[in-house]
Amino acid sequence: MSSIIRRTKIVATLGPASESPAVLDKLVGAGVNVVRLNFSHGTPEEHQQRAENVRAAARKHGVVVGILADMQGPKIRIGKYVNGKTYLEPGQKYIIDADLDLNAGNDERVGITYKELITDVKPGDRLLLNDGLIVMDADAIIGREIHCTVVLGGELSNNKGINKAGGGLSAEALTEKDKEDIKTACAIGADYIAISFPRHGADMEYARKLVREAGGHAGLVAKVERAEAVEDENLKSIMEASDAVMVARGDLGVEIGDAAVPPVQKKILRMAPKYNCPVIVATQMMESMCNHPIPTRAEVNDVANAVLDGADAVMLSGESAAGKYPVEAVAAMHRTCVETEKQRVLPSSSTRDPRYPPHSVDECIARQAMETAHSMPIRAIAAFTDSGNTVLYMSRHLGDVPIYALTPRATTLGRVTLFRNVTPLCMDVDYGPTEAPKATVDLKNRMLDDGLAEKDDLIVMTFGTPMGHSGGTNAMKIIRIGDNLE
Repeated sequence: MSSIIRRTKIVATLGPASESPAVLDKLVGAGVNVVRLNFSHGTPEEHQQRAENVRAAARKHGVVVGILADMQGPKIRIGKYVNGKTYLEPGQKYIIDADLDLNAGNDERVGITYKELITDVKPGDRLLLNDGLIVMDADAIIGREIHCTVVLGGELSNNKGINKAGGGLSAEALTEKDKEDIKTACAIGADYIAISFPRHGADMEYARKLVREAGGHAGLVAKVERAEAVEDENLKSIMEASDAVMVARGDLGVEIGDAAVPPVQKKILRMAPKYNCPVIVATQMMESMCNHPIPTRAEVNDVANAVLDGADAVMLSGESAAGKYPVEAVAAMHRTCVETEKQRVLPSSSTRDPRYPPHSVDECIARQAMETAHSMPIRAIAAFTDSGNTVLYMSRHLGDVPIYALTPRATTLGRVTLFRNVTPLCMDVDYGPTEAPKATVDLKNRMLDDGLAEKDDLIVMTFGTPMGHSGGTNAMKIIRIGDNLE
């Protein structure tokens, strides 16, 4: 095993460029930690096959790769054009017609999938189409029509998305399609389910109810992409109700404006540790690699800044799903993260803000383990964990000491794939209440056998006494590798 451990996780989206077993094998070999399945495309059977292929590739490489099922959400789109597209000039009048057949768009008007748009829009509102490349101002709402003036023109083709600047659309976060897709995601054993366009924590709580009803174990990722979602109280409630958040910079940038996205991203990364909430930074991180084998310097800088700000994961979308160089994109992201992590200035003790005290015994143990690791020559932290909570708390602290999550639980192994600086290790033994001494011996042997430590290295070990109870981490000890091996 390589001595270089990348702390920041890489999420890669599967698509036509990467879903074949051969390319997927290379993606895992290049360092992918979590694979994103985009439920905007594909059938349940196709998603099932992709999940099986991901797990097969992970087994081949002897690693754990998480699966993130990304729900489509209420993507609001225009209809189709009779001629496939239209061309709009600045100053031109144009109509968005809620009653028009979705296949009858022309040079004067186009239909809309979200009929309630006519009640959400008021005169003076700005509408952004095709990710903001087309801009219109609403002049009047007449019956079921929104009469607009084109501000920024260009080509507009079938099924492009539409947003309202500043947010305020009333569409529910979960569509009927999403509800069925959640069932599919649970059936294929997804580790995480991403919810698109949540407005507040209540949307995430409703999604969790659906996951429970479907018998799933998936954690929930809130995609922050609505203007309403970045308001302080809403963002707080979303983090409290979620297992992770994604800074989904595409639709977010359309709603709040491109210049507002960087400070919002930093705000989210600052807030997240307080709520023990991992953060994925996503969208266009290495967009040029859809067509080129190396990233631009600006893209490398974008990834590096996310790493320096403490992101748990950085994500590839079109780069790995449909680009010409999916494996190279993962490799570029990997080397950027590794090189950036060398430069981080590490504190000598816990980096958690003292205003955020631990809320439980296992969180207190996690904090003390990290502080010990940064104040002594500790090679690694090994945490026996049933639920993964202890290593989640550890991962909130920036540091360079590797954290290993040891568990026999497949669901926990999948969960921790998203946590910064945490490597999942399957321990086949489900230790009983009195087996802490055996667990210690097994740990020493495992660390040596896997090349994770050498003789005389010091390891911080955390566990619960008695062992085998979820949420029971209440003990920490320092062990020396090579002592009393069996």
